[in-house]
Amino acid sequence: MNPIDKLETFDNKYPSRDYTITIVNPEFTSVCPKTGLPDFGTITINYIPAKKCIELKSLKYYFLEYRSMGIFYETVVNKILDDLVSVLHPKWMEVVGAFTARGGITTTVKTVHSKKGKHKSR
Repeated sequence: MNPIDKLETFDNKYPSRDYTITIVNPEFTSVCPKTGLPDFGTITINYIPAKKCIELKSLKYYFLEYRSMGIFYETVVNKILDDLVSVLHPKWMEVVGAFTARGGITTTVKTVHSKKGKHKSR
């Protein structure tokens, strides 16, 4: 199953108001595509909703789809952004992946979506 198929939304009751939603998953896991070893990190999503908001239980199950997926940090963070933007069409969204040390090196990947002319990266 494609992870995006897990995502559900609900109507934003305040679409004319700009407010930020922050979601933190401190237990994100995936698999290194080169070694097959598990990768661990924290995924933080910040977004200004338009007409839809993400339903959190579905997001939890979406994240679980990555547990056995071989995927690079840079790819997974950008895929999460692409998937969420495709179902929510937010005014602005940022996804940050902060991954635990591997060989003494930590990696943080940040990607941003904004509608043209609105809500520049913060």
